[in-house]
Amino acid sequence: METAGLPSKDFRLHLVTWNVGTASPPPDVSSLLQLNSLGPTTDMYIIGLQEVNSRIPNFLSDLAFDDPWSIFFMTVLSPLGYMKLSAVRMQGLLLLIFVKHVHLPFIRGVHTHYTRTGLYGYWFHLQALSAVSGVVVLLPCQGNKGGVSIRLSLFGHTLCFINCHLPAHIENTEQRLDDFEKILEMQFEGEDIPSPLDHEVLFWFGDLNFRIADYGIHFVRESINSKRFSLLWEKDQLNMAKKKEKFLEEFKEGPLQFKPTYKFDLHSEVYDTREQKSLFWFNEKKRKPAWTDRILWKVKNLSEIASKEGELPEEKLISVTLEDYVSHMSYGISDHKPVTGTFKLEMKPIISDPLIVLNPEGEWSADHDVVICYSAVPEFPSSAWDWIGLFQVTFRHMKDYVTYAWVEDDEISSTSNSKQVYMSASEIPRMGGEFLLCYYSNNLQSIVGVSEPFQIQPSQATTDKDLPEESSWQQKTENPELGDSEKRKGT
Repeated sequence: METAGLPSKDFRLHLVTWNVGTASPPPDVSSLLQLNSLGPTTDMYIIGLQEVNSRIPNFLSDLAFDDPWSIFFMTVLSPLGYMKLSAVRMQGLLLLIFVKHVHLPFIRGVHTHYTRTGLYGYWFHLQALSAVSGVVVLLPCQGNKGGVSIRLSLFGHTLCFINCHLPAHIENTEQRLDDFEKILEMQFEGEDIPSPLDHEVLFWFGDLNFRIADYGIHFVRESINSKRFSLLWEKDQLNMAKKKEKFLEEFKEGPLQFKPTYKFDLHSEVYDTREQKSLFWFNEKKRKPAWTDRILWKVKNLSEIASKEGELPEEKLISVTLEDYVSHMSYGISDHKPVTGTFKLEMKPIISDPLIVLNPEGEWSADHDVVICYSAVPEFPSSAWDWIGLFQVTFRHMKDYVTYAWVEDDEISSTSNSKQVYMSASEIPRMGGEFLLCYYSNNLQSIVGVSEPFQIQPSQATTDKDLPEESSWQQKTENPELGDSEKRKGT
């Protein structure tokens, strides 16, 4: 699509990486998410967690319901106008994306993937059972290593996010690099979906577990205490790897101008002071501080675009600027400190108009049936399983609708320019309030139209004893299942 003459658009991302050490969410994450910032509004949050509690009872429960961390971030962000766009979890690895409602019609092709690394998804180490007998056993120690990924198209530009937890310990540098290469080779399911390196912008972050080589613990700590971080940069294993590994050459990172983020005593800003015992009560050394928690990114250069598309574009259509790269020392629920990166994406929108424009018609009240008016662009691939949902303005995710209407079954009029769909008064919340409408496309598996927020007048028959109604999936017998229209066939 031609982009010449289109104005550039600024889009702000806030990335979080945090090894939470199986802890529960903290009371407040305002500083972590920059919620009190006076700067430009964040358009999208990307939150990558490692070591989310994945003990069997917790993990099985989380498969059936949202895990506590997802619920926590939804509770924080939904009142501010963000909804959970996508999530993927692999044992202790969790990746969440939240986005402002206004951007939903311009986000398409959302896919997730996870990649286990190690032997059948597990790492093992040798552990001496008895110093006298010399018996050695093989024990699983890192069953949640690997990467979880989400890719999407934003205003026509392809983005990929990879949250990794790589093998620990200073001697495992090569294994970390091998594992990340394996993760980069993964393929999202679906036709014509690019691999991670084929996206225009790729973000790589997580507990990457790279350490500071050669220097002893006392020199490292003294350098940190004197804030001479630059003395340690050249011995950071990731910095060294970027100089010699070709597949890392194009990855960029902001300056490490914050203290190493591992390993801390819990609920403190003090590095690893406790006497520790390993399994079977053998002594363990104190951990040397390290920048294990990192955020990197890669922008496809013009020559890469030319090799894929056959011709060199006149200009780069998307650029990435790092605005802030910091750690957050006040959070002490685990032995890692969280790290955040704030980015500005400047891009020429390839997609600048929504596929669907929809509005509530007239004044809406809980006392009478209401009408939704919508129009679609000529090329829109409509489906009998498309639906329009009524959502509270603080909705948390795509299934968090109050009620819905099938665009074909509930249609009451159609012209070449617009269509009308009705919604029964019995399904409108009696208490009224502020709502918005979203059009879900079954073919595109995404929301392709969002109305402006509007008011629903409360029912005149409402009494103080009336309670807000349950969500639609508890009211209706035939629910729109995201991504599974087969359930509706034959009804």
